[in-house]
Amino acid sequence: MKALYRLLYYLSILLTSILAGFTLAGAFAGDASPEGFKLMPFIGLVLPILLLANVASAIYWTVRWRCWVFIPLIAILGNWGYLPRVLQFPLFDSASQPNTESSFLKKNERDTESALTIATYNVNSFNHEHTGFSCKQIAACMKELGVDIFCFQEFGINHEFGIDSLRTVLSEWPYYYVPSSPAGESLLQLAVFSRYPIKEKQLVTYPNSNNCSLWCDIDINDQTIRLFNNHLQTTEVSRNKRKLEKELRADDTDRAERAALTLADGLHENFKKRAAQAEHINQLISASPYPTLVCGDFNSLPSSYVYQTVKGEKLNDGFQTCGHGYMYTFRYFKHLLRIDYILHSSEFQGVDYFSPDLEYSDENEVINLTLYITI
Repeated sequence: MKALYRLLYYLSILLTSILAGFTLAGAFAGDASPEGFKLMPFIGLVLPILLLANVASAIYWTVRWRCWVFIPLIAILGNWGYLPRVLQFPLFDSASQPNTESSFLKKNERDTESALTIATYNVNSFNHEHTGFSCKQIAACMKELGVDIFCFQEFGINHEFGIDSLRTVLSEWPYYYVPSSPAGESLLQLAVFSRYPIKEKQLVTYPNSNNCSLWCDIDINDQTIRLFNNHLQTTEVSRNKRKLEKELRADDTDRAERAALTLADGLHENFKKRAAQAEHINQLISASPYPTLVCGDFNSLPSSYVYQTVKGEKLNDGFQTCGHGYMYTFRYFKHLLRIDYILHSSEFQGVDYFSPDLEYSDENEVINLTLYITI
């Protein structure tokens, strides 16, 4: 019995060390291009789960009063760069509500020429409904929050509730850019609606992808800013997960293994596509002559190469500059995933950043209120 106890004890130490090793590797996932490192993007994808497992491991060794607690603690501290991207003080403030101590709720008391409120939302084609109900609800919410510029992903115009109807509902934002898909392509549509005039604009498409980006220059009281709205390569996890579940129900081990390998290969291919898209966007951001805002659905975690590449050296993460609490934007997977962002250049000073828990899409909206700094 004693020998069994010692075996389990040493096995626990080994498993703790392996878990910590993978977690520490996750700290470098943002520096590893999926083109050259096949495993690293997967480690970065599951990093939130790895960190939670290390917390559980640390509690286990603390309760047992063993020195091995230092192993998971090192793994957690090794990801110190990732943690502020999802956690900000005050930790227990809800990230789905504006900070009551910030100037967000006092926008009318501030210099309106320097205040700018940005929102980004993947609306999932307004759930493909034909009455415009969700669009009207979203517009009402954004009006109440005083949003100045609204970035949409998967805008999804349909015949029953077309562009004219959408423009009417979103008439609070009279300037807009809704690019059409190039001939022969069917893109997941983007849109920008603004209270301020939109000047230059351009759609950015990617090879072998239905995803796209756009940029536009917006005149804010005679000061030009450049806005990027992005929807980077879709993961297609839900579709591939259904395929895998179908094969598992067939009770055929070989078919299940093939389906799992196909899922992994599909994820890796999408990792590579998103990485290439992020590198292209980074080049466009670097070339921007104006103060820059970058919004959208990156389909990538803050631990990823995509996030690190788009953010680069020029941009700040709005959540890190003025967020609070725990930030997630994907409503499923136990609220572990933050995949939607608003990044800004140093000419902007963040005031508040939050993500209302709306029920009109798979993802939450992201709101970032900034003070515009004249340069």
